[in-house]
Amino acid sequence: MSSTTMLPSSCDPRATRCSGSDCLVPPSDFNAILSLVLSTVLTVMLAMVMFAMGCTVDASKLLGHIRRPWGIIIGFLCQFGIMPFTAFALALAFNVLPVQAVVIIIMGCCPGGSGSNIICYWLDGDMDLSISMTACSSILALGMMPLCLLIYTTVWTSSGSIQIPYDSIGITLAALLIPIAAGIYMKRRWPHHAKKILKVGSIGGFCLIVIIAVVGGVLYQSSWTIAPSLWIIGTIYPFIGFGLGLLLARFVGQPWHRCRTIALETGFQNSQLCSTIVQLSFSPEELEVMFAFPLIYSIFQLVVAIMFVGAYQIYKRHCVGKLGRTDSEAPSMDDDGPEPTKHKEYALENVAFDSKESCVDVKSSDKNTHM
Repeated sequence: MSSTTMLPSSCDPRATRCSGSDCLVPPSDFNAILSLVLSTVLTVMLAMVMFAMGCTVDASKLLGHIRRPWGIIIGFLCQFGIMPFTAFALALAFNVLPVQAVVIIIMGCCPGGSGSNIICYWLDGDMDLSISMTACSSILALGMMPLCLLIYTTVWTSSGSIQIPYDSIGITLAALLIPIAAGIYMKRRWPHHAKKILKVGSIGGFCLIVIIAVVGGVLYQSSWTIAPSLWIIGTIYPFIGFGLGLLLARFVGQPWHRCRTIALETGFQNSQLCSTIVQLSFSPEELEVMFAFPLIYSIFQLVVAIMFVGAYQIYKRHCVGKLGRTDSEAPSMDDDGPEPTKHKEYALENVAFDSKESCVDVKSSDKNTHM
């Protein structure tokens, strides 16, 4: 007679062995199954949103950024220069545990995430630059992540113990490039359909960002009990990344719409990749004190980005809403037909060191343009 037939009636029916009131129950795989299902659904939704974002991309301008990669180079310096060093400085300043310091640095060494492309659309950024920077940072991460981890993590651990999932980076890159390439083709062949897809996809992408944050918080709610220092770092780190990216881009003379783009690509990190690296490289005991940090960072980077979108939309409505397009705004899919030459030239002007740039100057320059 098997042991399961002799279990007392008060025991859990799933128990395999009982001793008095203590029962041995197999671990439930409900959370694992739910996580897999949601991950699959969200991946498909993200691919659809990236397809919609691809409908904003002009292939010739995308190639132009690759041929003259000044924006990409600035983004590279921010992504693999500023962010890892900032993570290292924060870990030292808050005197966190070694495993916590390592996860902070891993986050700082990750390439940009796809969420930056969605937010870039709502901030009137340079979509061609945003997508090219995300793709290039994912490719360069194959070599730069091991180098940055070697430089910054040796204080606390051996960099050889950290496993970088190159297959996950490749999947992320494919999930970014294939839908965007399809969107570019759609815009080239059927521009009117591309406009409709973009309007739906931009709203869907914004909703998807909120869904990802909520689902992540629910699935990993057991990991929220962590050191206050990690909460503080996870809160201020996105602000620092966005701010330093904006300042560096403006300092080297980039126009405002590209400054916003570079700031987004700097502050937005691929938190899913960070979580994968952490799970592959550390024991369950170490994960208990470090696994929540990628989730905290991902949620607060979304919160900061949504705040920026709200502030920018309010500014645009009240300060430049009556002036039409300004030099800081990227081309929009709502424009029918080719843009006037004067707007194109004005949009590409680099007036980063013009100290008189303000709403009043925009008004006067707009008047002069129409005279």
